[in-house]
Amino acid sequence: MSSLKLTKACKSPDGTRYWRLGQGLPVILIHGVGLDSTMWNAQVDALAKRYDVIAYDMLGHGESALPAEDAVLDDFADQLAALLDHLGLTRAAVVGFSMGGLVARAFALRHPTRLTGMVVLSSVFERDTGQRASILQRLAQVRNQGPSANVDTALERWFSPAFRAAHPETISTIHAIICDNHPQGYYRSYSLFGTQDCFGADRLATIRMPVLIVTGELDPGSTPRMAEALAERLPYAEVHIIPGQRHMVPIEDPDSVNALVMRFLADIPTRYSLEEIT
Repeated sequence: MSSLKLTKACKSPDGTRYWRLGQGLPVILIHGVGLDSTMWNAQVDALAKRYDVIAYDMLGHGESALPAEDAVLDDFADQLAALLDHLGLTRAAVVGFSMGGLVARAFALRHPTRLTGMVVLSSVFERDTGQRASILQRLAQVRNQGPSANVDTALERWFSPAFRAAHPETISTIHAIICDNHPQGYYRSYSLFGTQDCFGADRLATIRMPVLIVTGELDPGSTPRMAEALAERLPYAEVHIIPGQRHMVPIEDPDSVNALVMRFLADIPTRYSLEEIT
């Protein structure tokens, strides 16, 4: 996994690092906790042939500003709204992976008129008792030991053994990205990821736009059960489970993810004109 094959990264006035490539309907890519925009290489390569693709670093990740000590998911949603303002964009489609899916949900609830559609990849919803205990244990480890606390076991959950064996450079790169996170920024973000899986659950029915929910069949943390449960709360959601895949499907199976996202995005012009979106 190499760095994004784009021109020089940009910074918004509030310190958000982002890359932008392509032309057409705007599509925003939101990475997962501990990662950064460079996880989207394969998606940027595919989507930028048809769309205006913006990949940015969430608060506390990459080179973006740290979240406040008392940050909530709405702060992450507001970061995205501020980025759209900076770019002069009225609306955009949002693709959120893992914690990025939580941020996408928060954005849809807080800024509904600015969203044309939403893709939620490998994200969490209504953890059961065992899953909640496990994530809280990992959160305590991060608090005490920093970003490197449980990175090795995370990579084992995220990728299949075959992929880890065949792509050691990718695994090494992701390992380094996680370990290089600012300890406070990582912990504050991980705290939200670990505790806010039910964020806005009672308001999800108000998200009245098409939503695509995708996860891997073998993802132990963002399970097919979660995907189905989330879809039941959203009036216009569809679910797709990718056979044989674990958590990191945008990297391990980019062809499947790209095909699903491209199909979903292709329907957006039937709902909005380009002028409405930009």
